[in-house]
Amino acid sequence: MKNDFTFTIKSISFDEDYSPSENTRITTNFANLARGESRQENLRNALRMIDNRFNALAHWDNPNGDRYSVELEIISVEMNIDAGNEAFPLIEILKTNIVDRKTNERIQGVVGNNFSSYVRDYDFSVLLPEHNRNRPEFSTPENFGELHGNLFKGFLNSEAYKENFHKPPIICLSASSSKTYHRTDNQHPILGVEYHQNEFSPTDQYFKKMGLQVRYFMPPNSVAPLAFYFLGDLLGDYTNLELISTISTMETFQKIYRPEIYNANSVAGTCYQPNLKHSDYSLTRIVYDREERSRLAVEQGKFAEEHFIKPYKTILDQWSANCVL
Repeated sequence: MKNDFTFTIKSISFDEDYSPSENTRITTNFANLARGESRQENLRNALRMIDNRFNALAHWDNPNGDRYSVELEIISVEMNIDAGNEAFPLIEILKTNIVDRKTNERIQGVVGNNFSSYVRDYDFSVLLPEHNRNRPEFSTPENFGELHGNLFKGFLNSEAYKENFHKPPIICLSASSSKTYHRTDNQHPILGVEYHQNEFSPTDQYFKKMGLQVRYFMPPNSVAPLAFYFLGDLLGDYTNLELISTISTMETFQKIYRPEIYNANSVAGTCYQPNLKHSDYSLTRIVYDREERSRLAVEQGKFAEEHFIKPYKTILDQWSANCVL
């Protein structure tokens, strides 16, 4: 079946003046930071943390630790199924750009980083709870995540993606608190020490259907491993500065979102299980409403169900079943 779906990309700067648009996914973590009385201070502090972490990792030829700054763009992806209807807001990701103050050069970073999706909200906050409501044991519905995965792969294969981005995405998330990670002897100068786990988490399995592999690394002077989802060769396809832009951005956000793990006062050991109930950690000076985010995920999952999944179910099911990506 021919793919007639079209994708449109919109971009807005994420800086201290950023304010979420009316149609943004407000469960997007960076949108959460940009609301309330502390919004500008939140944003300013987060951006300063990102720059400081970037310069700490990119320390060569950088004696004062201030050579680089990171500029962030929020990339919103809309999808149009029928030219006569309004486009649906499918995905939001982040794009990093690196400013070299020594050479006055602006260097492209990495696209991906944070990942937000209405359809993922639907899958995890509406479909999965409904499927397990009266079941004695937890399970996932048949073909769980396949539509979402095909939509994501369709976006990566689209002209819109190819025209705007020169490399595949890296998505960097928290390690799963339900799994145990084991330190290996493999160490990368930028990504740090690699960890392995014995079993994929539900998020790992979900992202696999998006065509993404995962590796876990704890960067230098970090306290816990991060999950890096990617296509191709994570260590070979990206420059050191590109990798640093992802680490500095997403580790900063994780320190804000999950301080129990990423701002802990002790470093992950040889055998490590993340714990959101861990009590020995430090707080950043940035306000983040984790409870609100969980509530809004359900609301936005229902929005996706009402405006995307149900109205276009037949078309989406046929397309997903027949697409080859």
